[in-house]
Amino acid sequence: MRPQPFRRRLERLLAPADVRIDGDRDWDLQMHDPRLPTRLLAQGSLGLGESYMDSWWDARSLDGLLYHLLDARIDERVRGIADVLDAIRAQVQNLQSRSRSFLIGERHYDLGNDLYAAMLGARLVYSCGYWRQARSLDEAQEAKLDLVCRKLGMQPGMHVLDIGCGWGEALKFAAQRYGVSGVGVTVSREQAEFARRLCAGLPIEIRVQDYRELDDKFDRIFSIGMFEHVGVKNYRRYFDVARACLADDGLFLLHSIGNNVSQYRTDPWIARYIFPNSMLPSAAQIAQAVEDLFVIEDWHGFGPDYDRTLQAWRDNIEAAWESLPAYDERFRRMWRFYLAGSMASFRARRIQLWQLVLSPHGVRGGYDAPR
Repeated sequence: MRPQPFRRRLERLLAPADVRIDGDRDWDLQMHDPRLPTRLLAQGSLGLGESYMDSWWDARSLDGLLYHLLDARIDERVRGIADVLDAIRAQVQNLQSRSRSFLIGERHYDLGNDLYAAMLGARLVYSCGYWRQARSLDEAQEAKLDLVCRKLGMQPGMHVLDIGCGWGEALKFAAQRYGVSGVGVTVSREQAEFARRLCAGLPIEIRVQDYRELDDKFDRIFSIGMFEHVGVKNYRRYFDVARACLADDGLFLLHSIGNNVSQYRTDPWIARYIFPNSMLPSAAQIAQAVEDLFVIEDWHGFGPDYDRTLQAWRDNIEAAWESLPAYDERFRRMWRFYLAGSMASFRARRIQLWQLVLSPHGVRGGYDAPR
């Protein structure tokens, strides 16, 4: 069949989002390949991301275009075969089992410390900053780390656990500012090597270890931007481990991206190119998983801060691409689509950023939540 009818179908699909093909506004889609309408209509979000990587289309404001699509929920009107297959696979497999837990480290976090150092700023913190009073990315990340420590009431001499410690910045901050000792676990060998160098001379141990192998006791536990890799089939086990490792009078802070609705898989493009086997929890899924294990002392949402954090990361990486020759143009377009899609998702309030403070038995007299 001729491609023209498919273009008209695509135009009708995009109309509720106020997006035009070859329009003159920043968020309009500029089509470079006439096969694009057929591909998008057949493949949905996977086709949208892959065709952008293949340079079949552009937009002057990529995050602006994706925001319009997500805000109008166009993604819910086109489902490719990858959506169906991923849904079936998620139902029959535990995609985040212990045997598969190191895949995310190999595929994403081991891409290269040069990439993340260029993007993340002075502190290698790969999670949402706290912009309440901050004027820069570095200030926002320091404010977030301090907020975590204040929410946990950290005191000198405490022994703390960081589940998913990344490059070690949070533990370093807590040890230097609050006088604690700690253990950090990660499934990325690149991160672990960096974190050990970063925390040299401090009372901090960095392990390459799956969270299910933990059996130590700690006064405080925090987990920043790792829960998105746990998976709904493992949520209860995750909180079982945290509870077993936490002192009876301790506190646990969970910092995670969250979904407005309960789902059992992630977007197929994200799963294939960015975060394999990832999954965003809903409030209902978290609440069910902590029942009879923890008292929820505080639930703090600041999702719009992630849009601003991602914009800062985009500015950093765009300024640094020429100094990173190992990454070709297709990778750069993939990374741009990832960052822009994340911005758009938070801006449209399709996803959230939560910090929960949990206690084993409830804080006597009540918990006064810092902000």
